Amino acid sequence: MKMGQSHGRRAFTLVEGVVVVAVVAVLSVVFLPGLMRAKTRSRIHCVGNLKEVGIAFRIWEGDNGDKYPMQVPVALGGARELIATGNVAGCFQVMSNEVSAPKILTCPEDARHKATTNWAGLNRLDMSYFIGSDVAETDPQGVLSGDANLVQNGRVVAAGRVDLGSNSVSWTRDRHQRMGNILMTDGSVQTVGRIAFTNWNGVACFPTNTVVVP
Repeated sequence: MKMGQSHGRRAFTLVEGVVVVAVVAVLSVVFLPGLMRAKTRSRIHCVGNLKEVGIAFRIWEGDNGDKYPMQVPVALGGARELIATGNVAGCFQVMSNEVSAPKILTCPEDARHKATTNWAGLNRLDMSYFIGSDVAETDPQGVLSGDANLVQNGRVVAAGRVDLGSNSVSWTRDRHQRMGNILMTDGSVQTVGRIAFTNWNGVACFPTNTVVVP
């Protein structure tokens, strides 16, 4: 009587294991630099978007008594009442003549919001950037805008007005690997990992206490 042969799985040999590791290493060398370059281009694109937003703010306030839309009543063509209710889209729509195109309001790495070419239908789903609602033109280190994927006390910040006067904030990892781009009133854009809007020990601070998240 013949006994049936066992057909158990054959384990990897040392040579096969080395071959697999070598293949993975080669693939990493081939594809990783490309992925890193794509991430870098996206971050640079986001910085460029915010710089264009900064130019739009500068032009608008230059034509409106050195005040930003957040400081001018709706009756006078501004967005003060709109931003008070958390309406970021309304504030950007006020500057539609100054912003080159609504698509610059969306970060290329933002998978949750989609760029649009339609000013009339602009809404919170089309925008990646918050607005600093109480920033003054006279303070060059005020924060006008920035990546809106904020995290505070371990939770993603929801849409609407957010008081950051006594808290620091950081960013989720889904756009720029827990880094965030912020637009200053002097037109520059900074990339930082954690910020506060008033004095906060060991964290970069800026004189902006309230932001409005789309």
